[in-house]
Amino acid sequence: MAGKTKSPAAGGFLIAIGSIAGAIIGLFQGEPTKGFLIGLGAGIGMAIAIWLLDRRN
Repeated sequence: MAGKTKSPAAGGFLIAIGSIAGAIIGLFQGEPTKGFLIGLGAGIGMAIAIWLLDRRN
């Protein structure tokens, strides 16, 4: 091959783990929906950060 191909970093794992962990933590605090949404937001934020860093390189 002439050029080196670079596969992009994936952030979907962070979104999934964030939403599941948020729902579990929220369940223990009596607010599973709130925990899910906070975890989902945190996962999306981390996925966007990885995407931006990967795009820069």
